[in-house]
Amino acid sequence: MRRLFLLLGFASLLASPGLSQSRIEATNVQNHPFSVDFASNGRLHLSVRSGEVRVLGVEEEKISVELSGTNAYRAGDLKVRFDRKDGQGDLRIRGGPRNGITITVRIPSKTDLHARVPFGEVVIENVSGNQDVELHAGDLTVDVGDRDAYSRVDASVYSGEVDADVFGATKGGLFRSFRYDGPGAYRLHAHVGAGQLTLR
Repeated sequence: MRRLFLLLGFASLLASPGLSQSRIEATNVQNHPFSVDFASNGRLHLSVRSGEVRVLGVEEEKISVELSGTNAYRAGDLKVRFDRKDGQGDLRIRGGPRNGITITVRIPSKTDLHARVPFGEVVIENVSGNQDVELHAGDLTVDVGDRDAYSRVDASVYSGEVDADVFGATKGGLFRSFRYDGPGAYRLHAHVGAGQLTLR
């Protein structure tokens, strides 16, 4: 009898809403855009396959993923996986056609963002929080907003150009970097291995 109660208790834990929502996986995103609740002032780890990626801060307390482009209809094998733990989120996007697709990720504007993309064209807009963004190769553009919102900014490329007019710095060539210390609260780290890094 005791064993029966233990088994029933374990089954109820597996079926509890809190545990069932700790991981969400979705496909067929081209026909059914992905969306999940996510509170402002959280921390999000974002890992996205190579390609054209847009990360947009919005007023809603949600994370959503949408696809567009000439090959979006062929993205049936693209998979979105979201894990949540202790106010932090981990969003991973994999698969889909190599070209002709734009992945748009909307997140609460007040979010600490840690993002990694192997290759491609990445744009981050209207995100207020600490940001740590790296791209192996391609073009990375970060809309920084108010420069005085940051306590520290460091930006670098191994090969290419750093264009950061908003901070009074433009550098091109090999192993280029700059650092800015300001009066704000946020920290920004941005790095591109080979390509263009723009802070605007």
